[in-house]
Amino acid sequence: MKKLLLAVIVSLSTVTTAALAEIKVGIILGFTGPIESLTPAMRDGAKMAFEEASNSGYLLGGETITILEGDSTCADSAAGIAAAEDLVAQGVSAIMGADCSGVTGAINANVAVPNGILMVSPSATSPALSGINDAGTFWRTAPSDAKGGQILANLALSKGINSIAITYTNNDYGIGLAEVFQKAFTSGGGTVTVFASHEEDKGDYSSEVGVLASAGGDALLVVGYLEGGGLGIIEGSLDSGAFDTFVMSDGMIGQSIVDAIGSDLEGAFGSLPGAISEGSAKFGELAADKGVDGSSPFVPESYDAAAIIALAIQAGGSADKQSILKNIRKVSNAPGIIINPGQISYGLQMLADGKDIDYQGATDVEFNAIGDADGAFKEVEVRGGSFVTVGAL
Repeated sequence: MKKLLLAVIVSLSTVTTAALAEIKVGIILGFTGPIESLTPAMRDGAKMAFEEASNSGYLLGGETITILEGDSTCADSAAGIAAAEDLVAQGVSAIMGADCSGVTGAINANVAVPNGILMVSPSATSPALSGINDAGTFWRTAPSDAKGGQILANLALSKGINSIAITYTNNDYGIGLAEVFQKAFTSGGGTVTVFASHEEDKGDYSSEVGVLASAGGDALLVVGYLEGGGLGIIEGSLDSGAFDTFVMSDGMIGQSIVDAIGSDLEGAFGSLPGAISEGSAKFGELAADKGVDGSSPFVPESYDAAAIIALAIQAGGSADKQSILKNIRKVSNAPGIIINPGQISYGLQMLADGKDIDYQGATDVEFNAIGDADGAFKEVEVRGGSFVTVGAL
């Protein structure tokens, strides 16, 4: 009888341990650096999805997700690599992130590829990332700037801007987007008066503003970061009277720059990855219920990146890194039962029942052959002291 009782206790202990098992995932974003005001909401969007999966009871029969965070800094590749290495050392099975293109590429090459671990970035948009030799480790829910630059150029032309000065942050993101914009803008009949780079974290941008002012133009395109050099150049342009019309890349869009500059930024516009759809509306409601700003840049993409990771774990029946890599496309592309925000539990259940799913989420996710999201875009403009969505592009 004692042996039988002991066997029952051991059995119950094993079941309880299995039910309470955890899956470690990483979130690596620039919690410090030139986009630090954006990343808390991005983190919270990803956490929403991971928590839905954990609370569902369906993830691998009742396992839960433990989130570990790392700071990419956005700008310092060495620091980003070190943060990612620390996450891998702690046993994460996949990574949601990173954010800025240069540091994301560095982390993928130096950490993800050698360790065979999945990265799903919600915001790394450089066209150069489409061609990297990643062994299937790098995916992104935000579309490439190869498309985004064309969208932004067409938007500027549609607003009657015939000549434009371009300043871009001197990194993979800035160069890639600015070059695509320049080609599309001139092909559409516009004139680029100057094409000039700027560095981040300078105390004084008067020389850069002087070059831009000398060239002139109907507007100034700023490809950069809202808390970095882009902010400094806009402030200098306004102070000197060089420009009063600004076209903003997605890295320049966020409430902090409006708060910093004030009413002089009224009318500035740009384009941003994001869908206007049933899924995006549902995500907005869910985010509001959680106290998360679902309209902030790249927050829907962060939710979708995390959701896809959780669903890929379920599809392979394992938190093994290679299993996750093999199953990401299976859960994110047609055909299958459509899964939208708030339906992660349902998606996990369908996968457990052997059904195929098609996660569309907040941003109408569909990956191409190299792991880039086809993506949608929306127009935003500063009106009444904040960026507002004008419509789909």
